[in-house]
Amino acid sequence: MTFERPLLLLTLLLVPLAIVLYMLAERRRMRYAIRFTNVDVLAGVVRGRIWRQYVPLVLFLLALAALCVGVARPQRETLVPKDRATVILVIDVSRSMQAKDVKPSRIGAAAQAVRVFLKKVPDRLQVGLIAFAGDPAVAAPPTADHDLVRQALDTIQWYPSFGGTAIGDALAEAVRLGQEAAGGGNGNLASVTTAASRTTHGLVSILFLSDGAQTRGQLLPLEGADRARDAGIPVYTVALGTPNGTLQFGGGGSPRPPQGFPNGFGFGRNVPVPPDPATLHAIANRTGGQFFAARDAESLKRAYSKLGSRLGRKPGKTEVTYGFLAVAAGLLVAAGLLSAAWSPRLP
Repeated sequence: MTFERPLLLLTLLLVPLAIVLYMLAERRRMRYAIRFTNVDVLAGVVRGRIWRQYVPLVLFLLALAALCVGVARPQRETLVPKDRATVILVIDVSRSMQAKDVKPSRIGAAAQAVRVFLKKVPDRLQVGLIAFAGDPAVAAPPTADHDLVRQALDTIQWYPSFGGTAIGDALAEAVRLGQEAAGGGNGNLASVTTAASRTTHGLVSILFLSDGAQTRGQLLPLEGADRARDAGIPVYTVALGTPNGTLQFGGGGSPRPPQGFPNGFGFGRNVPVPPDPATLHAIANRTGGQFFAARDAESLKRAYSKLGSRLGRKPGKTEVTYGFLAVAAGLLVAAGLLSAAWSPRLP
């Protein structure tokens, strides 16, 4: 804890001064008691437990100390909202996200986790949403209206073409969108300038969720990561799903296997859809982000909750003066009530 006005902590000297004044008052009262030694009257005055005499005093001294600390404007280290901050959410919506190894399904658990994330982030944080399978699509442009992002969550679905998983292209699109939101991009994916890097550094973050390995796209995953790194944008990655996750294709009107899956799967066959944690871990490391593995809905929510409390914020100080003033007021009220309730009554 730090103080905006540390010199005012010298007011804490009022606490020992108050103790000295109390002791002098007690000594004077003792002289008065010795002069008027009516035993019956004195017995009535000191009736009750002796410790009750000191409880209101202790509460008063604590209240005085809290007030003295409060006037020094105490501050605590915390994370404060970052001005002009933007987070781009990128969610894999390929066919494999319909797998139910994560309840209710991978895409359902992802949507629930994003809603947890939106509850944790600062209100003025800009949040954008990109859905991708074979190609990335902007489901919600960066906005401080988080209700729009929530509504977009209800519309994203796996693409009817089952066009595979283009991780590198999705990363590049997220970088472009983040640069535009921060005012540092020119919309050209092939150009990431030093000026743009300075503009986006510390202002934009990407939260990337996928449940599988790349199966198509113009850019390789680490090529997309290089664009994020060059733009000064950390990528926080989440690998969703279990190694034994499968999805049934064909039979009962179910679709054929998506492009990118090995041939030879007949109708009604279960296709393995494991996540690719190695690639996502490498993306996070290359960009200065962090990797999370989520094998169930609860671990996914915890990851998004943790990131929601961190992204869009920066280290800073929050003043806690009012907390000390509230404690002091409560202690003063308690001291007054106890003093009135326990004060001796003369017959």
